[in-house]
Amino acid sequence: SIDQRQIVGLLGHNGAGKTTVMKMLSGYLEPSSGSVIIGGKDLSTDAREIQRRLGYLPENLPIYPEMSIADYLDYAAHLKGLRGEEKRRAIRFSIDATELGARYFDPIGQLSRGFKQRVGVAQAILGEPELLILDEPGNGLDPQQNEQMRELVRELSSRATVILSTHIMQEVDALCERVLVLSNGQLALDSPLAALRASRELLLTASDEHAELAGLLSRLPQIAKVKALDATNKKLTLSLTLHEGAVMDTAAGNISRTVVESGAKLYSLQALQRDLEQIFREAVQETGASHAA
Repeated sequence: SIDQRQIVGLLGHNGAGKTTVMKMLSGYLEPSSGSVIIGGKDLSTDAREIQRRLGYLPENLPIYPEMSIADYLDYAAHLKGLRGEEKRRAIRFSIDATELGARYFDPIGQLSRGFKQRVGVAQAILGEPELLILDEPGNGLDPQQNEQMRELVRELSSRATVILSTHIMQEVDALCERVLVLSNGQLALDSPLAALRASRELLLTASDEHAELAGLLSRLPQIAKVKALDATNKKLTLSLTLHEGAVMDTAAGNISRTVVESGAKLYSLQALQRDLEQIFREAVQETGASHAA
């Protein structure tokens, strides 16, 4: 279940089921069981109406190399049921958003991979769909084009729900509010990105004037574990793991006060964030282990 105007990252190894899910959401594949409800309508009975309200960019876009961008977008808009001024307005928006104006009458077969990808995005956003499904939208784009693509996705998310499938974790970090991880056809993880990145670990750097600083900190009610990481150049670096349910700000205040009252100098205290690639690996491994069992 996905709320309106969310950007959701769909992650998983090759063969995990991402493309199958996206094809079912678009109506290209029929589910063998279960149902797909989009905007309160059942895809099995209202497919054409739903498809007019969604945009889909598959990983390998079936474009027609002999057609110009202009003809292709006109054709795609017609398939979506757009007519007259509404169609002309939709095509202008797509062309402007993907910056294809200078190549508008060029045959698609003569375009670079990056420009072909932009044509694919342009057809996906025709009519400003309520649901936008993007499979590897950054394929073939250079860094500047990729940043422009991110800005476009953010802009579109103010009016549409976006499902983004990618192997590039930086894309997920930059765009997504929520992450879904598939493994062996199963949903291995479903969580807001902010909750995933948060950890219960603090990294403390202080002077080593007080030999028992680690012991003092371990007696604080919020601290579950203290681990010494480094002790060089009269500096001490400690990893502090909090108990479940401990409030990070309260713990940080108590830690700072304990360090200062011990006579040591507090150099830094920061909350550590979990690495998204590590989270992904853990989710896939856990599901793989349970699946094998």
